[in-house]
Amino acid sequence: MQGTQPPATAPSPSDPGFKLPEESASPQDTLPKTAPDTAGRPVEVVPGMEGAAPVTDTSNRDLAIGAAVFLVLLVIYFFVRNAYVHHLVVRRVAPSSAGSAGWMLFVGLGFLSAAAVLAMINASKFLTFAVMGPLLAVGVVALAAALLTGRR
Repeated sequence: MQGTQPPATAPSPSDPGFKLPEESASPQDTLPKTAPDTAGRPVEVVPGMEGAAPVTDTSNRDLAIGAAVFLVLLVIYFFVRNAYVHHLVVRRVAPSSAGSAGWMLFVGLGFLSAAAVLAMINASKFLTFAVMGPLLAVGVVALAAALLTGRR
């Protein structure tokens, strides 16, 4: 039997059947790049802006939607004012006092809703004490005046 040798295609015990990939010049070249190019640069810090939120620009679309919502609320508040005045007149409050209380209610609700709409439009720009303070103060004072005027 002369043909007892194994076929040439069969792997020998020392050949595992696979080859390792050739090594590149640096192992980092084959890894995916996860950091941006600016990762090695120093970070710039603007003095005096450590805790402040970045000011973002409000688009015209946001302002238009906010204005439309505010106008719808004012129309609703006008009907609420009329109902409040009628309620006070039925309770035997003088019509002039009832009318004044109704307008104070309208003004108070208007100022409070203006503060809410501005806060929803752009909180980083309008949610400051200089903007919200006067709006909320006038709104709360007008609501308190409406309740006190309507008690007479």
